Parts: sequence; C-alpha cells; structure tokens
Amino acid sequence: MPLIPEEPQIHESVPGPRATSAAGRTAPTPRPVPGPGPRPAPPRGAPAASVRPGKPGPAAPSRGPVAAPPAQRTSSLQPPAGKTGTAAGAQLQLIPAPAAGAVDAADEAVDLLLDSGRAPGEILVLTTGEAHPWAAHELSFGEASYWAQHDATDDVFYADAAAERATGRPVVVVAVNGGSDEVTGRALPAAMARAGVLLIVCGDPQRITAVLGAHA
Repeated sequence: MPLIPEEPQIHESVPGPRATSAAGRTAPTPRPVPGPGPRPAPPRGAPAASVRPGKPGPAAPSRGPVAAPPAQRTSSLQPPAGKTGTAAGAQLQLIPAPAAGAVDAADEAVDLLLDSGRAPGEILVLTTGEAHPWAAHELSFGEASYWAQHDATDDVFYADAAAERATGRPVVVVAVNGGSDEVTGRALPAAMARAGVLLIVCGDPQRITAVLGAHA
C-alpha cells in the first residue's frame, strides 16, 4: 500500500463543543433599570473596587495567563482528507523521519494531538525498535504497574509494537525506529487494526512503502 509523505504539522479537528476563552467574551452593556428614582449610593466605607465596571458580580481572582483555546492554535492536528488506511475508516498519515528521529517525530505528533484537544487516554504510541524512554522507565518498576497504567486509559501509553496486550485506541502513533523489515511488516498492519480514527506513522517513507508492499 503506497504511502504519500505528509508535512509534520498535521491538523485534526476533534468533534464536540469547544470552550471559549474568557478573554474573548464581551461583557454585557449595562442597561438602565426601571423604577422610581436612582439607586441609592453604596454606604460609606464600602470598598470602591468590589465590583468591576462592566462585569456583573465580584471580580474573579487572577489565575495568570490563559492558554489560547484549541481553535486559535496554529498547529492543530487534522489528518489529510481522503487518506484512509483501515477497513474501519481510520485515516492514515505518514510523517517522514529517519529511524534515529522517529521517536522525536512521534512525540511531536502527540504534542500536537493534545494541543488540538485529544484526550491523553485516546493515544497509543508504538515503537518497532528500541523502547520509548517512557516505556523503559515505567517497565523498570515492574510489568504489573506498567500494564495497570495501560488498563486505566487515562494517559498516553507507550508500548512495543509487538506487545499483543496493548489494545486499540482512537489514535495510534507508530515510530519506525528500528527493527527488521519482518518486524515492521507485522507491526504496521497490527497498528492499523488498533487505530480507531487516525494512524500516524513516523519513519523513512521509502522503507515503509517497501515493507508494506512486500507484506501486502
């Protein structure tokens, strides 16, 4: 199955309502209240800044800088239209990267997915060669703890592409960072089966295309 390399900045729109930044809201214009005569002035000694002009109610405490909502970000993720890679309709995208940089490319793709509004628990990252640093670290505490995090499905999970226990998620990212052609040839179709909505493959386009063609 031939793959067409895509630019690293993918765009994905996540269905559902988006939150609107508090900074973008316009306070309602005060309107005169009907009634006999003007409202009485506040008692003396009351703090003058208890209510901000133009905003009803007491002033909200400052929370520091507010991040821009996903709709305003310049690097949101959306798969290219018309690229389907699985029978279930998951879209397929290839991010060109050398084997030594495939993990970094996968990490950047995950960052963009999270910035676009994807929940961490919806993302599975697989490697065909050396384990992802996160997976290697978590496995040092034992497989029981490692797989408990997988089963909790509340965060991005990193696993070896050959790990049969890693179940499918809406988005699967594969870093082709090594391994034989045979390993890669088995890993990519398996990743396609695991991806519910989007499959992102990071690696050498020529090698990936050749491997898929050989195992078609």
